[in-house]
Order: sequence, then C-alpha cells, then structure tokens
Amino acid sequence: MGYRYPRKSKHTLAVVRSSAGLGLKTQFPIPKGDFVAEYFGTFLSDEEADKNGGKYLFEVDKDLVINGTTRGNIARYINHSCRPNCESEIDGKRVFIYAKRNIKSGEELAYDYGKEYFDDFIKPHGCKCAPCKK
Repeated sequence: MGYRYPRKSKHTLAVVRSSAGLGLKTQFPIPKGDFVAEYFGTFLSDEEADKNGGKYLFEVDKDLVINGTTRGNIARYINHSCRPNCESEIDGKRVFIYAKRNIKSGEELAYDYGKEYFDDFIKPHGCKCAPCKK
C-alpha cells in the first residue's frame, strides 16, 4: 500500500542510547497535550505484517498495520513505559503521539505499547522502562 509524509513536530527531539537500546529524548520541555511526533511508514495488510514480522509494526486497525522501519520515522525510537509520558492516538490511517503530561527537558519519551505487544515481546525478557527498573 502507500507511503505518505508525516506531520512535522515543532519540538527538538534526539535519538539517544537508553536502557532499551535506542530511545528518543526531548531537548526542551513539552507541555501536556502537545503533538510530539507521527508514527509513519508504509502500510501493510494484517496478513502481510504477520508474514513479514518486524519490530516496528504499529497496528492501526484489525486489517491495517504501519511498518515504521524507515529511519525517517523518529517516532519508532519512542520506547515502551508502564508509566508513560506520551500516548498514541489513531486518526483514520494515521498515528499521532501526544504528551500525556508535562515533559521535562532531557526526558526520554515513552508510551504504553499495549497488552498484546507487552505480553509477546517485553514480558518474556523483562520490562526495561524506568519505573520497572527502580
């Protein structure tokens, strides 16, 4: 299916090393409710996603998945957290990430990946998010 260009963020974000590998941090504070990034990439059917697999798949609905492997998809670096500072919002075929609370300068961005992803990919290895590591 198609590829489209993402909505641009007004925030300065940086890919950094994190406890889960690579992560995304903000260089300046982000107010609660602000748009942070769009998760984007090529569209796959659910069947194609199951067949190809991959780490950067975001399910939009039961029949459509975004393959976010492209390095231009900065939102792919937002890690999971059991107590996230961001949340994802699906709008049609698009996925937007918003600040769930005020985010401090230098703070790593994270959202809850959901129960299915957690159970399949995170739980077997142990959660590495900051709240769980304490």
